[in-house]
Amino acid sequence: MRAAVLGSGSWGTTFAMVLADAGCEVRLWGRNADVADEVTHRRGNTRYLPGVELPPMTGTTDAAEALAGAQVVVVAVPSQVARATLRDLRDLVEPDAVIVSLMKGVELGTDERMSQVIVEALDVPLSRVAVVSGPNLAKEIAERQPTATVVACTDPGVARFVAEACASSYFRPYTNDDVVGVELCGAVKNVIALAVGMAQGRGFGSNTTATVITRGLVEITRLGLALGASAETFSGLAGMGDLVATCTSPLSRNNTLGRHVGEGMTLDEAVEATGTTAEGAKSCKSVLDLAGKHGVDMPITAGVVSVLYDGLPVEEMARELLSRPQKAEGVGA
Repeated sequence: MRAAVLGSGSWGTTFAMVLADAGCEVRLWGRNADVADEVTHRRGNTRYLPGVELPPMTGTTDAAEALAGAQVVVVAVPSQVARATLRDLRDLVEPDAVIVSLMKGVELGTDERMSQVIVEALDVPLSRVAVVSGPNLAKEIAERQPTATVVACTDPGVARFVAEACASSYFRPYTNDDVVGVELCGAVKNVIALAVGMAQGRGFGSNTTATVITRGLVEITRLGLALGASAETFSGLAGMGDLVATCTSPLSRNNTLGRHVGEGMTLDEAVEATGTTAEGAKSCKSVLDLAGKHGVDMPITAGVVSVLYDGLPVEEMARELLSRPQKAEGVGA
């Protein structure tokens, strides 16, 4: 099977490795010619995955070369530039190709999930778009540590097709038809990881971390159910699994950025110190907008937005969250 991966950052390169290890012929597209050359000729990507030996694959800056004959097109570009990037590539995608989104965000301005952006930008039916999400920290997978993920598509046959393309001895995909739930889990867990990082950066301990993670899952579930997602999704790999990994690992970009903010950095300083894309820093605003449109209360998400963009001190966010009216525990609370 021939696969094209769009985006040669850490997650795009790692998933290209997964596909190649699973037996696919892989072409990895990115804008950096040095990265493309290293992927092809030296089987590495030291800029994003230092110390990792890649299987044989082709790196290229030529999108036409990458997409020619590709049965699977994997999109791993930053969520906020996805629409413009894909629109420029629309005519190069094979008419029967399956599109796989690795992106975890909600688009600013439209509040659309990435599968919706792909459908519009590439003019493809939703039944040909699959979403991959789960506890998938790129560095650990690049070291071929065992993990599992979820492949979601409205067409179960397409989900199985993608799962078969990426299954390997260390990477186990499960299938699901709840695209809405899987995507929301992937997008909102980044926002909750920012909140956890902020708390940890201020020196708060395990009790606070556990509280934010648990109540964060309530927020994700609440929004998902309002949008028609399946409740089961939120207790699975794409929900609780990904949330725990992203909120607790020092490899998590969103947790790391949150820590920097909690330690007193401005958002710009934290972004520079993190050194790579932390999707939650931008998606938090669109997630909050989406929740508002559907009348969903998301106090942790609102607090993250206030800290990052309105100058609210982290301690004040914590006070505001703890001073909310007492309620019974549950998704409706």
